Amino acid sequence: MSAAVDVDPKLVKQLREKTNAGMMDCKRALAEAHGDLEKAETILRTKGIASASKKATRATKEGIVASYIHLQGKVGVLVEVNCETDFVAKNENFRAFVKDITLHIAAAHPLYVSRTDVPGNLIEAEREIYKAQVKGKPEGVMNKIVDGKLDKFFSTVCLLEQGFIKNPDQTINDLVKSKIAELGENIVIRRFTRYLVGEPLPGEQSADAASSNDAGQTA
Repeated sequence: MSAAVDVDPKLVKQLREKTNAGMMDCKRALAEAHGDLEKAETILRTKGIASASKKATRATKEGIVASYIHLQGKVGVLVEVNCETDFVAKNENFRAFVKDITLHIAAAHPLYVSRTDVPGNLIEAEREIYKAQVKGKPEGVMNKIVDGKLDKFFSTVCLLEQGFIKNPDQTINDLVKSKIAELGENIVIRRFTRYLVGEPLPGEQSADAASSNDAGQTA
């Protein structure tokens, strides 16, 4: 069985629950182990992927702030990525990873690092929209559909839940975990800012919208 072969999603879920490894890492391990759950867990532990989650609580007081300018100065990104030691912060592999994150942010335009950063009022507003879209369905069915739509929403606006632009089958969160396993230190994408020339600031109207409103008031 190769990594390209479909793996039972139930086995992937079980392996993730046992190891906290990323979904794609679990699928690859199960494919390599021909669907044997115990062998797949051993593969993950051998590669260090399963231990990545154990490092997630360790303090990250080092790291770098990186920038990226795209489209001849039309798009700019600043991102802070933390690690545990200055040694890793200076590591070429770590810095290449951070560069990939800036490239991804420039291209994918996430709005938040994770779903915990999304304002509660925005989540509730989205939830109400989704409820209205499935109004009339049984409550259990409706809640399941709404939760699915919210997960899709989070995968669109949250950096960690987006598919990596260089490998859409791998989320940014999975990529972070793989780097934790590879470098042996906890890694945290702390914050980022993305700039687009002419894009209005939060709460600020665009020039076109303002002109439209002025025209309406004049009329």
